[in-house]
Amino acid sequence: MSDGFSHMDGDGNARMVDVSAKDDSLRRAVVRCVVRLAPETLNLLMQNALPKGDVLTTAKVAGILAAKRTADMIPMCHPLPISHVDIRFTVQQAASTIEIEAEVRTTYKTGVEMEALVAAQIAAATIYDMCKAVQKDIVIDNCRLVFKSGGKSGTFSAE
Repeated sequence: MSDGFSHMDGDGNARMVDVSAKDDSLRRAVVRCVVRLAPETLNLLMQNALPKGDVLTTAKVAGILAAKRTADMIPMCHPLPISHVDIRFTVQQAASTIEIEAEVRTTYKTGVEMEALVAAQIAAATIYDMCKAVQKDIVIDNCRLVFKSGGKSGTFSAE
């Protein structure tokens, strides 16, 4: 290992960390982010009246697919057997926001934080894509890990 960097070998070359000696453990990660829409756009979304159709169902499916394909997009991320993915939405009419919560679980040698981060962000990007015909200044905000458990480092909670 080079200077304590786990993704570099002794010569400074990029490498995937070898997790083969690690024990499997139940791992869970939860990521949240917020999509800020104009009130008119949110109303259209809630009425299923946007040109591209059912936004939240499409965003949920996109987020689930993204979690499953994370290792294809993040170079040093391990492909792992995901046992559960859920994408949940909380619509705040007064604030004109949609909070996205992505939860991923596995029983494996490495965590699922990256899968949850990618799932939440792709769900948010899908909302953006499906609403952009009526609003261009949509904001995706405050994407962060709020909980993780399992593995050697144990539990983390941002709340």
